[in-house]
This record gives sequence, structure tokens and C-alpha cells, in this order.
Amino acid sequence: MSEPIIEVKNLTKSFDHWMDQPHSFKNLLMRISKGEWNPFKGRKQFTVLNDVSFDIYPGEFVGIMGRNGAGKSTLLKLISGIYTPTSGTIEARAIIAPLIELGAGFHPDLSGYENIFLNAAILGFGKKATEAIVPSILEFSELGEQIYKPIRNYSSGMLARLGFSVAINLEAPVLLVDEILAVGDAGFQLKCLAKIDEMHKSGRTIVLITHSPEAIERYCSRCIVIENSRKVYDGDAKGGTARYKDLVFTDPL
Repeated sequence: MSEPIIEVKNLTKSFDHWMDQPHSFKNLLMRISKGEWNPFKGRKQFTVLNDVSFDIYPGEFVGIMGRNGAGKSTLLKLISGIYTPTSGTIEARAIIAPLIELGAGFHPDLSGYENIFLNAAILGFGKKATEAIVPSILEFSELGEQIYKPIRNYSSGMLARLGFSVAINLEAPVLLVDEILAVGDAGFQLKCLAKIDEMHKSGRTIVLITHSPEAIERYCSRCIVIENSRKVYDGDAKGGTARYKDLVFTDPL
């Protein structure tokens, strides 16, 4: 078997939560003057992912499922380098194109056209390489003249169109896709899923977060299920959707 393109070992991610924070600067000054505020008081830590390990190999199409709050999106942000692990390691052996949040990697005051070059540069692609794919990005996004307007005026659906179009046309070896595809019209969602399937058949590695068992079973060869911050399943797609449905319907939150 070839070397993993993404290797996740004993990954844990925790965040600090402060229970006793001043609600304004004025309130902070008043509490300091009265000796009522301790900056370390009320600090709690909550763990979003706990000791998660798995490998993803070149050309795999892996679906990740889990209920809301299970840690799926945090996992993709860790893989893409947006977050750093609390403990454990992640090794990515290829350029990754993340499609995780609306507007991520975009500047609101720049036009959609200008943001194509900004987003590509963040992912390590030069101006000449980006210029070559601009026509394909414009065609797939179907944004027309809106591409020359500041993206602060874009709807969530328009942002999803632009972000997805940039990510797929940069031809990075790995594409990470979060629930962003749930935004926008149904026709464009189907177009995106068809494009993702085409990319996978051409040999690219895809990691998809979705709540749709149908999408997992149709497109993915493998499914990872996250529950209560831990990996509880890693195997074939049908087994993964069955485990997810058991969690949703037999153990409601």
C-alpha cells in the first residue's frame, strides 16, 4: 500500500472557555479598581476531539459524519492548518484545498475576481498558474458580472459558488469539503457533487463532511464517524451511514 497522503495520530484539540469575562471595557476597569476581577477565574477547557487517529491514502474518497458538535469541522480545520493540535500530530504530504467556511481566505473589500488571486496565493499558487484557470472558475461559478463586485455584497450562495469554483480549479491533490455545499440552490449543489465525483475518478483525494447518508453511499468508498469527540467508526460507506443513523435515531441528544 502507498504512503498515506494525510496521517492523523492521537489527535486531540481542546479550547479554553472563560466563564467570568467582563462584558465591556468600562466594566473591566470598574472590576479591576474594586479588586473584583481575576483574569484566571472561571477558565474551563473543553475537548472537541479526543485521541483521534486515521490515515487517508491517495485517491480515496472519505466521508466524515457525526452529529452537530461532534468535532467534524474542527477536524477539517486541523487537517488544513487553520487550527493547531493540542496534542497528537497531523502530517499532510500534498497541497490541500480546503472548502470549509464561507468567505475563508477571501477579503470582503476585494472583488470576487481579485479574491480568486488572493485565495490561490494563500494555497501556494502563483499569478501565472491562476490566470490560466480564471476562465474555468468564472464558467463554473456562474457569477457573471457579479465577479467584479466586492464580496461583502455577496449572498452566502454566491460565496459558496466562488469558493468551490476556486478550490476545484486549482487542482490541488487533496480537497476538503465541509457542509458549505448545503448553502445555495439545489441545482448548484448537484453540479458540485458531480464535479467532486469527477475529480475523484481522475485520481484526486477527497474528504467530505456531510449529514447526507445518500451522498456518503453514492460517492464515498469509506466513512469515518465522530461521536462525543472520538472516532467511533472507520470502514465502508454503508457501515458508516448505518452507524450514523443509529446515533441519530436511537440516541437522541
